[in-house]
Amino acid sequence: MRKIRTLVVDDEPLARRRITGLLEKHPYIQLVGECKNGKDAVKKINTYQPDLVFLDIQMPDLNGIEVIKATDSAPLPFIIFVTAYDNYALEAFNVHAVDYLLKPFDNNRFEEALEHARKQIGIKEKALLHEKMLYLIHEHQTMDESGPQTLTIKKRGRTVHVPIDDINWVEADGNYLHLHLEGEKYLLRQTMQGFYDGLRSRDFLRIHRSLLINSRYLNNVRYLGNNRYLFQMRNGTELHSGRSFRSAIEEYLTERDLIDRL
Repeated sequence: MRKIRTLVVDDEPLARRRITGLLEKHPYIQLVGECKNGKDAVKKINTYQPDLVFLDIQMPDLNGIEVIKATDSAPLPFIIFVTAYDNYALEAFNVHAVDYLLKPFDNNRFEEALEHARKQIGIKEKALLHEKMLYLIHEHQTMDESGPQTLTIKKRGRTVHVPIDDINWVEADGNYLHLHLEGEKYLLRQTMQGFYDGLRSRDFLRIHRSLLINSRYLNNVRYLGNNRYLFQMRNGTELHSGRSFRSAIEEYLTERDLIDRL
């Protein structure tokens, strides 16, 4: 397994120093940064997209729960919450924390949490690789490479062949995707990343970790400020972009000469 890119977030310097010291003992850990407040944590998570974050919950600006909710990173990193208060435990696991370290913790408890995170990251990487392989095999078996790309979907007991070019926009919902067409919607068991990696069409633009649009059906784009865009589709649907996608959006719109056309 590749090295685990790790970020440490705590407003107390001694707490950060202890965690980074414990992490240095493990050659499979790559420390990508430290943060002393929640706002900096959001910025670094969006920028560096770490695999694992040790995240303090009680911080003066944004607490750990608020940091996760404000993050646009796709996919979200695994989180080990670190706090002196146990009243956040339930909410921490509601935002998919992989573990919860209650201060003061000993070295054995830290190693237990780190090993658990390492195993979960390994399982996720194997699952994504397997999913991607199955998707590519399916595409090879069901599509003519010289013709239009299509999806084979089961709906109400019947098989439907959905042309990729007919999809207006895609919304992720856990391990499922909602495919929105003109007057029709289909549900596909697939992650957004796996679906996006398998696309051959250059008409699709990812604007959020859970949103993908087909620029053929784009009516208007408006910059809202704070690194966010509003995309209006031809049917009137309005979709908001994630802050961390601004650069990719602007590069795509400029490259496709869409800014002047919309």
